[in-house]
Amino acid sequence: MADSLEALEARLAELQAEILAAARVGDTIAMKRLRRQRREAQDAWDALAEQEAGQATPVTGRQPLSSPTAAPPRSVGTKPGRGTPIREQAHQALTILDAPAGPQLIAATHAAFLSEPVVTTRLGSLRRDEERSFAAQPFARPYYIVPALNHDWLTPVRGLLAVSTWPLERRMLGPLGPRTDFLSHARRIAEQVIRIQDAGLEPDPAAWRLLRSFALNIPGAYEGYGEPDPKRVALAAAAEAEVHTDADQSERRSAARRARNQLTDPVRLLFGASPAANVGTSQAQNT
Repeated sequence: MADSLEALEARLAELQAEILAAARVGDTIAMKRLRRQRREAQDAWDALAEQEAGQATPVTGRQPLSSPTAAPPRSVGTKPGRGTPIREQAHQALTILDAPAGPQLIAATHAAFLSEPVVTTRLGSLRRDEERSFAAQPFARPYYIVPALNHDWLTPVRGLLAVSTWPLERRMLGPLGPRTDFLSHARRIAEQVIRIQDAGLEPDPAAWRLLRSFALNIPGAYEGYGEPDPKRVALAAAAEAEVHTDADQSERRSAARRARNQLTDPVRLLFGASPAANVGTSQAQNT
């Protein structure tokens, strides 16, 4: 299993490099083909990761209360006496959330579903560490923790992290981005809780708290008492997201096109333009 995941991660890194190379020469046909291959590889990685998680009780939830002999939880990927590296913690949580997120949400998601605390202060310096690593040796790692990018100026959005293997459009943040990403987070968390229940396990109390915090802010998702119904939360989040999808996706695609045209340096395409450079003078000018 681990070898398969590593092979897929290596493939994702290769595809990302090929996409950037195609973007630099303006080969849109190759870019479409490579993006399709990247989506397929990412889906395969997600499926394998979820399968691996399903074989490890601590990742998906607690043992049923009727199993007194169950072993105490232990975080997957954590060896005795050594915690999971912060970049892997961020990647694991962001893979669940599937949209840019801030340190507090990353930490809460990891604690809810992976049974391991995250030191949020370390996430603050992680992006800069990742940028230095990439600049020194591009694409040496299967993925990098990168910032979300402002749709207007193509600069890093302070405090929002993403994954380098995601499509560029998903890393863009426009006017509707905060709400659509919030709804995406809610749906993914609800689906994670559903998977835990389908496996016959009891979600951790932290997972219920996290789900409730989202459900309270989505019309029709929750009545405000007891535990929220994860299926209802997922449906309510998807229903509201439909209202915003067309406009939000149009904004993201437009910003991504400008980014590919203006941020020709792979470092800048992943980590954003320097604010002092004033790349992207205005959205209206470049659409």
